[in-house]
Amino acid sequence: MAAEAPIRVLGLDHFFGSGEVRKQAIFDVSLTLARGSLTVLIGPSGSGKTTLLTLMGCLRELQSGSVRLLGQELNGAGPARLVLLRRRLGFIFQAHNLHDSLTATQNVLMGLQVHGPGNAARQRAAARHMLDLLGLAARRDYLPAKLSGGQKQRVAVARALASNPEVVFADEPTAALDKEAGRTVVEMLKALGRTRGVTTVMVTHDTRILGLADRIITLEEGRIVGDTGG
Repeated sequence: MAAEAPIRVLGLDHFFGSGEVRKQAIFDVSLTLARGSLTVLIGPSGSGKTTLLTLMGCLRELQSGSVRLLGQELNGAGPARLVLLRRRLGFIFQAHNLHDSLTATQNVLMGLQVHGPGNAARQRAAARHMLDLLGLAARRDYLPAKLSGGQKQRVAVARALASNPEVVFADEPTAALDKEAGRTVVEMLKALGRTRGVTTVMVTHDTRILGLADRIITLEEGRIVGDTGG
């Protein structure tokens, strides 16, 4: 029996506001994403990319339709189930959300500890290893105030990946990075798909990295208007 796809969306609609100002943001979206794939969501600002990402990543409550994430239905899922699911995910956002009072290593460690208790030495080694892979070996003990915008973003990427997530949701992860650093991050996500089966869903306006995607889904006004590579 074939394993269930890590993400399966069916008939998804979503609205913001209520009454006369109620506005539909997502219209009847259905898609299935394969394990280990790197899928990029593109489209103009306001097209629903981030809304769709947050709905699939159990960061926003479903209103209508179905999202099955790692075999779990999100529509109607209780808080306890959502907490357990989020521990199996990695999140990378354009706003890196680092803690100003913690070093780069400590920020990554905090991300690991959110996923539950573990061996402290192993967690520290994992944090340092991921920072090293992202070119931050010399800045592991720096506070965010001493890091550039691109370095902060790489710390946020390290925090998301150090816990070995099964699915990564990334919203403009390369926006603060130069071409080389951005490509390094996306190539790392691609490699995790090949070697560990990590599924990545990424919102981006960065055309430099589209060639690395396994699948490109285009949204306009809340609807899928293009789907290539899937």
